[in-house]
Amino acid sequence: MLWHPLFCCLFLEVLTIAKLDHQLNEEIRDKEVRLIGADGAQLGIVSSAEANAMAEEQGMDLVKISPNAVPPVCKIMDYSKFCYDQKKREKDAKKNQRVVEIKEIRMSPSIDTNDFNTKVKAAQKFLSDGNRVKVSVRFRGREMAHTNLGEKLLMDFAEATADVANMEKNPKLEGRFMAMFLTPKNSK
Repeated sequence: MLWHPLFCCLFLEVLTIAKLDHQLNEEIRDKEVRLIGADGAQLGIVSSAEANAMAEEQGMDLVKISPNAVPPVCKIMDYSKFCYDQKKREKDAKKNQRVVEIKEIRMSPSIDTNDFNTKVKAAQKFLSDGNRVKVSVRFRGREMAHTNLGEKLLMDFAEATADVANMEKNPKLEGRFMAMFLTPKNSK
């Protein structure tokens, strides 16, 4: 059978080690610790056994907050409540986090005005959603001899979206593509 008592003990110990971020109560083996009370008051430097007794007396845990300090800093607190609050803060921070995407709009130097206006409207929509926009012009064959047309096209594009966007990077030629980046203006 796989459930040998030694295996179970080792397996459970691995699980608990993986979960704990801080040393608690009897795990703190330092001679002396700098103790902070549950209310945040400095209680001075005491032995770890004395600090553990004080925490037990208050019905709370002794948690090593700063292990690298000399002497290590420990605090008396309700560790389960601390973990719960920390997970709640992380969850709230993750919920309020906004991932900015880079949307790309491609054109050719011989684009017509109606197509150009359609691309401008699409870029304005992306920018109003808070995304960055990479606008690129692809040159084919002999169009490489007229890169100035592509640069003019990109500058016109930046001008058309100037009310909602800032030009982050000026048009730059990279191989057969000339690209620039637009970022949304902050409306605060």
